[in-house]
Amino acid sequence: MVIGVSEQFNLTLILKGVGYRAAVQGKEIVLSLGYSHPVKIEIPKDISVEIVQNTTINLKSCDKELLGLFAATIRTWREPEPYKGKGILYKDEQIIRKPGKSAK
Repeated sequence: MVIGVSEQFNLTLILKGVGYRAAVQGKEIVLSLGYSHPVKIEIPKDISVEIVQNTTINLKSCDKELLGLFAATIRTWREPEPYKGKGILYKDEQIIRKPGKSAK
């Protein structure tokens, strides 16, 4: 808890996929994830969101539980899939890739 108050906890999410983008508009984060509509998620008041290069989302908060819950909420919209590796990933996460039909 002392670390959260002094330096704040931070999490980084990476959007991997063609056309996947993120932007902050007011008090909500707008994600383009390949759906026919943009996904809008309201940002809790204790979390600060920073977008780097449209595909990297930096989240900071002094509450580690709230930070993890918000990151998991964002991630549920496009979890990483094992065939092409597309989706929303945590910074140091590695996806174990599967061979497709052609490998058989």
